[in-house]
Amino acid sequence: MSGDCDPLTSDREAAIDAGATARTATAGAHWHMLYASVRGAAHRRNGLPNQDAVRISRTGPGLVLALADGHGSATSFRSQQGARLAVAVALQVAARWPELPTASHHKRRAEDDWPKELVRGWQAVVDARLGRRPFTAAELHPLEPSARQRLERNPRLAWGSTLLSVILTPSSILYLQLGDGDLLVVDDNGQVNRPLPADPRLLGNETTSLCAPEAWREARVYCQTLVAAPPALILAATDGYANAFRDDAGFRQVASDLWVMLRDEGQATVQAQLAGWLNETSAQGSGDDISVGILWREAT
Repeated sequence: MSGDCDPLTSDREAAIDAGATARTATAGAHWHMLYASVRGAAHRRNGLPNQDAVRISRTGPGLVLALADGHGSATSFRSQQGARLAVAVALQVAARWPELPTASHHKRRAEDDWPKELVRGWQAVVDARLGRRPFTAAELHPLEPSARQRLERNPRLAWGSTLLSVILTPSSILYLQLGDGDLLVVDDNGQVNRPLPADPRLLGNETTSLCAPEAWREARVYCQTLVAAPPALILAATDGYANAFRDDAGFRQVASDLWVMLRDEGQATVQAQLAGWLNETSAQGSGDDISVGILWREAT
């Protein structure tokens, strides 16, 4: 990552690969959050860095989770920075989230403003980074002429990244997805669902991205009211996790299994083993970086 340090985030703060926990009381329940990010087995073999980033934080309304996956392509040669900047911007935007009176107010704000604030904030920081440190000859030399032309038209491609974000407020849970990755929700019976349907535009390695000029139009948002039956667990993961499984059913089972282990064995036990499980999954599956963020509700 660039040695430049701006008010958004420092390199030390952004380089999150270990786990952490947070706890808050919201809507009459105790919510806990944990996360982990591991360098993919294929990336280790090829000397490539972890292109993912994940951060969690307490906010005025409750808790926020942000998770990003840098594209890692030859054209996106600064995407490790792009992912770290994405999660930092997501936390900043969530920290400014107003104390709105009802879930319907949160829904309107999330649908109308949230994607624009995230995309414009990320793009502004990326533009500032480029102004301070233009592309070097060493960065551009490996690129084909067509890739250089794409960068000339849109320099933000170099930082290309996806973004998943979840904001827990006293009245609702807000979900946002821009690009690939997965959001899963587990109920008190262990049933697993997706708060957002699969995006038909995400085929193979194709993904929507923060670097698109009007990327907020590609973002998908859902607002879930916290009523009688809030989720027992929410899992956010970069696409390296699901891609390590033969089918979606196997991946969805992971969310249910994590909920059972957290409920029965406790957060400390799961957190201590989480990175190891992800490393094993990457080695036996996709070989990609894997990052997860977990928000779960303590039984009362």
